This record gives sequence, C-alpha cells and structure tokens, in this order.
Amino acid sequence: MKILDWYILKRYLFTFLMMLLLFIPIGITVNLAEKIGRIIESKAPFGEVTAYYVDFTVYFANLLFPLFLFLSVIWFTSKLANNTEIVAFLSSGVSFSRFLRPYLIGATIVAAFALFLGMYLAPMASQGFNEFKYKYLKKNKKIQQTRDVYQQINDNDYIYVSNFIPKSKTGFNFTYEHFEGNELKYKIFAENIRYFEADSSYRLTSYLKRSFENGIETVEKEKRQNMRFPFELEDLTPVEYAAETKPYGELLDFIESEKRKGSTNIGRYEVVKLRKWSLPVSIYILTIIAVAVSSVKRRGGMGANLAVGIAIAMVYVFFDKVFGVMAEQSNFSAVVAVWFPNVIFGILAIYLLKKAKR
Repeated sequence: MKILDWYILKRYLFTFLMMLLLFIPIGITVNLAEKIGRIIESKAPFGEVTAYYVDFTVYFANLLFPLFLFLSVIWFTSKLANNTEIVAFLSSGVSFSRFLRPYLIGATIVAAFALFLGMYLAPMASQGFNEFKYKYLKKNKKIQQTRDVYQQINDNDYIYVSNFIPKSKTGFNFTYEHFEGNELKYKIFAENIRYFEADSSYRLTSYLKRSFENGIETVEKEKRQNMRFPFELEDLTPVEYAAETKPYGELLDFIESEKRKGSTNIGRYEVVKLRKWSLPVSIYILTIIAVAVSSVKRRGGMGANLAVGIAIAMVYVFFDKVFGVMAEQSNFSAVVAVWFPNVIFGILAIYLLKKAKR
C-alpha cells in the first residue's frame, strides 16, 4: 500500500478504537449508576458483577459498532478537511475513488471483526448479560410471565398455556393434544399445571381428558392428577433472548426446531440471525456516507459535520428499531425489516458519494 493508504488506514482504525475506549467506560458508568441500588440489594457476588460488565461491554459494543465507526470516521475525516489535507490529496492527482480506498480497506477489517463478534463472542456475552439481568436486576420487579405459549413438541403432540409464571412454575388454561396421523386420539385440559422439580412431574388441577377411539368418546375427570409429559419446562417458558445466546450454527438449528414447534417468536429469532449479516454491510455503507459528508470543508467546521452525522445516525437507528420491532411482534417480513435500512442508506451513500466526487 502507498503512504496515503497507510496514513488514512491508521487514522481510521486508531480513531475507531479511541471512540470505543471513550464511550464504553461512559456506558458502564451510566449503567452502574442506574443499577447500583438493585445490585447491592440483591447481594450479587463481586465476581458475577465484574463478569456482567465484561459481558455488557461486548454486548453493547456489538450493537453500536456501526455508529461508533460512523462517528469516528466523521471525526477524523473532518480534521483532514479542516487542515486542507484532502484538498492536497486530490490536487496531487488522486481521484476521490482512490482516496476512498483505504477507508474501504479499514471497513473490511472492522466488518470482519464485527462478523466474528456477532457469530461467536456476542452470543456468549448475551447469555451472561441476560442471565445476570433476570437473576438480580429484575428480581424485585413485577412477576415475569410468558403468555399464549403454543408449541409443537414432536410430530404427534401439541401443548398450550394461556400464561406461565416461571417463579412458581405454574401455568394456566393448559391443553395437551396427541395425534396419530391426522386423527386426534386424546386431549387433556387443566385449569392450571404446576411443575415439581423433585420428580420432574406435573400436577394438573381440574383435570379433564377426552379420548377418541373408533368414533367413541370417553371422558375422564379428576380434581388433581400428577403426570409426566414428553416436554421440558423450557417449552412452557420460551426465553425471548434465546436466539441471541447461540452461535450461528446452533442458531440455525434452533430456528428450524422452533419452526417445527410453531413458536410465536420466529420473527424475533429471524431478526437476530439476519442482523449478524446486515451489520457488517452497514459498516461499509456508513463509512461511505461519513466520508462523503465530512470530506468537504464547511463554514461550521467539524461541529457542522458532526451535527449532520449525528442526525443521519439517529435516522438510521430509528429505521432499524422501528422495522425490527415490527418483525418481532407481527408477521412483517424479517428480511425486509433488517435490510430495508441498509437499502435506503445504501442509496443515500451512492448519492452522497457522487455529489462528493463533483
């Protein structure tokens, strides 16, 4: 690489690293100030608190990677523009596309690391981060419940509960259906179901079983009935963040399994999967936008470029969050939700790049 490439690439990577080192301690301090009361009250061990903030660092660094990079590129490119270094580069016969090359090399390095982080390191951090949060930080909040859980356990069995309280291991309005082929063989109803860990059994209250054999229906009723079922307690308490905690290979298997079970959280899981690929792409897009916006020397200097950059970043975050929530909580396509912001800002990047070249 030429001297120009090394000069810009070192500034690119160094400024990005400094941006991370600057904002991560601020994020930890703000989070600690907000959570310190609950941490002390829950008597969380110091080692677990330390591990939580290590996981917190990786978890949020992964989420905010593109934005940190975007602001760092605007910062150092604006300094180059204010020092008229960009004018000197272009005046020496270097084209704008050639000037952009080290930025794209830097984006490739960061995108490769972001891909590795999202595939392997971030899932492990998410596991520890969420487990600590639910164990200590939400301990005294309103009792957590899962609602309207409908699962296909295997080829023949289906379960449903209207809501389930993990703390007491109790579900309400439970049904269990067993099919053989397309024929319903029996169906079990109960007002509530409670799990007993000692013998891995379930106690059903107001138990009712309807069996069908050769067109004849038989009904069995009991006030209470202890039973074992071919499903795990986790099938009644699907964890919303489950997909975030799995490496990419396990995530693919997990999504296929949840599809077979008829899980209602497929949209959320698909968003997690697709974002692992969209995030590295967004690094290229935001890098190009940042260079196009900040390579022009403005009357307001670096402050004007940062203001424009922050405004663009906020719009990007808005699109990303709104469409992500739509896919997680409705039948809206996860592919459209995840890639739409990149498509829109990719078009914006092409427009701004052409404008900057002129």
